[in-house]
Amino acid sequence: MLRKILTVLFSIVFLSMSATAMADKSEKKRQKILSMRHEVLTELFETRPQAKAEIDDAEGYAVFSNIGVQLFLIGGGGGRGVVHDNHSNIDTYMKMATASVGLGLGVKDFRALFIFHDRKALDSFIRKGWDFSGEADAAARGGDKGGEIGEGASFRKKVSVYQFTKNGLVLQASLHGTKYWKDKKLNGN
Repeated sequence: MLRKILTVLFSIVFLSMSATAMADKSEKKRQKILSMRHEVLTELFETRPQAKAEIDDAEGYAVFSNIGVQLFLIGGGGGRGVVHDNHSNIDTYMKMATASVGLGLGVKDFRALFIFHDRKALDSFIRKGWDFSGEADAAARGGDKGGEIGEGASFRKKVSVYQFTKNGLVLQASLHGTKYWKDKKLNGN
């Protein structure tokens, strides 16, 4: 009888410690993403001060960090980010993955910022994620040479996209697909 009680108590303690460790790990990931968001916004506002007003007037914005590798004909990568709804002040954590086919060689560490000017575009991005395709770029940066910022597509004025590269060395022309989706673990659902 005592053995059964001790086993049950040990199981409860072990499970609660495991749940706490998982919660701590998720919280660390969330804090890392929020720190990355702060760095990207700081860099953007230093480079393009008018972007602050654009974000303040928008429905919301998203910031993602991604590392991608292109080796000759195939490439891929992945990352994480957060979408901020300016009206509800709610953050939604998301994941992203990329795959590409095309000629290239290099590693690209980049940050992307999406500014949602349209409520439907923001809601759709959070609920369904997005798929993008088609890309051609050339960037050569390394080490302490700094990074570069590029303004990307504007989807019929519903979404503006800025892309930052740091410590990347990339030369590619490829068909590139990127998928975004909610991170169930970090959002708690």
